[in-house]
Amino acid sequence: MIWNETMECMKREDMTKLQGIRLKETVERVYHNCVPYRKRMQEAGVTPDDIQSIEDIVKLPFTSKKDLRDYYPFELLSVPISEIVRLQASSGTTGKPIVVGYTRKDLGIWGEVGARCFTAYGIRKQDVVQVSYGYGLFTGGLGAHAAAETVGAAVLPMSSGNTEKQIMLMHDFGSVALACTPSYALYLADGLKDSGIPREEFKLKIGAFGAEPWTEAMRKELEEKLGIKAYDIYGLTEIIGPGVGYECVHQNGTHLCEDHFYPEIVNPETGEPVPHGQMGELVFSTITKTGMPLLRFRTRDLTSLNYETCECGRTAVRMGRILGRSDDMLIIRGVNVFPSQVEAVICEMPELEPHYFIEVDRVNNLDTFEVRVEVKEEFYSDDMSTLVGLKKQIAHRLQSVIGLQPDVKLVEPRSIERSQGKAKRVNDKRKLV
Repeated sequence: MIWNETMECMKREDMTKLQGIRLKETVERVYHNCVPYRKRMQEAGVTPDDIQSIEDIVKLPFTSKKDLRDYYPFELLSVPISEIVRLQASSGTTGKPIVVGYTRKDLGIWGEVGARCFTAYGIRKQDVVQVSYGYGLFTGGLGAHAAAETVGAAVLPMSSGNTEKQIMLMHDFGSVALACTPSYALYLADGLKDSGIPREEFKLKIGAFGAEPWTEAMRKELEEKLGIKAYDIYGLTEIIGPGVGYECVHQNGTHLCEDHFYPEIVNPETGEPVPHGQMGELVFSTITKTGMPLLRFRTRDLTSLNYETCECGRTAVRMGRILGRSDDMLIIRGVNVFPSQVEAVICEMPELEPHYFIEVDRVNNLDTFEVRVEVKEEFYSDDMSTLVGLKKQIAHRLQSVIGLQPDVKLVEPRSIERSQGKAKRVNDKRKLV
C-alpha cells in the first residue's frame, strides 16, 4: 500500500525540481528570519539569490548538534514563538537538551510522513496500533501517535513501562501493530512469554521499531519471538522525529521522504560529497519545515543512498542500513568498533540471547574490551567446559568480524538490565582527551 503516490512515486526530474523550489523558499525564510543563519551565510559569502536549484545546496554551510546547543533554546526558530504550537527535545540525559519547535504546518507534515511509514508496513484504518515509545519531550511517542491517527487507525497510547498491562491490553484490545524501540520490543517479548497467554490469541503482526540502531539479526530475533513482521522507522529529533524514512514490504533499504527532507552523503572527515552509492555521513536539509528549519544538518549517521526505483514502485531514494554513528564509534587499540557489529555476531549465534553490554576501560595505558552476553536457558550449563568452548567460539567470531578479540563474559539469562526506552549498550570508562 502507498499513502501518497504522487510524492512517493514522483519521477526523479520532477522531484529534483520540487526540491530546488522548496530549498530556495527555506533559504529565504531562514536568511530573513533567523539571525544565526543569516550570520553564518554572510560569513560563507552566500545570499538567497545564490540558491536557484537543489544542486546549489553545497554552497550552504553545515549545521550540527553543537549549533542547537549554542543557540538553545529558541534562537534557531524562524517564526515568532507565538506561531510555535509544540516544543519537543532530545532524550539525552546530560547537559542542555536539543530543542525543536513545530508550527501547526510542521505537525501536519509530521503526520503525513508518519502515515507514509505506517501504510508501507500494512497498517490500515481498522487496526489498533499500540504505541510503546515514551511520550513527553522525546519525539517517539507523539510521532508514532500522529502517524497512526493520520492513517485513521485506533491508537493505544501505552508509552513504555508497566509490562503486565502492556501485554494484557495488547491481548484484550487486539493490537495489530506495536511501535517502540527494538530493545523494548525484546523486553515485551519476554513478558509475552511469561504471561502464559498462547501466542495465537494475539492479533499482533506488525512492528514499527526505531530510535536506536539495530541489525538484521535483531530483526530475525524479534520476528521469531513476537511472531510479527518487523520494520524499521527512521527519524531524528532535529529533523522532525520518526517519519523521516521507512521500509516497504521488500525491506531493501529505507525510503526517505525526500520531498520534505533532502539527503546528502558526505565524507565525514572533509565534508565533501561522495559518489552515489558510497558510504559516508548522512546530511539532511528540511525543505518544508517552517518553525525551525535546519540546512545541511550533519547527522553523524554512516550510510549510503540508492536512487534506483524500488520493487514496490516507489522512486523515493533509499538509505542503506546505518552502520553506526561516527560519534558512537569506539576506537579500541587503534581499531574502529561499532556496537552494531557486536550485536550482529551475538544475534547470529543460537546459543545467545540478544542482550549484551560492552565495557571499555584503560589499565596500565592499555585498552581493555569486555563483552557481557546472556546465554539462553537451554544452553546455560554447570559444565564449565561447555561454557568455555562457547566463550572461545564467540571471541573468535568477534575477532574475525571486528579485528579485535574481546574478553567475553557469559552471564545467566535475564541478568543484563533491560531497557524500557533506548538501550544503553556501552560504558566507555576511559578518560579520553
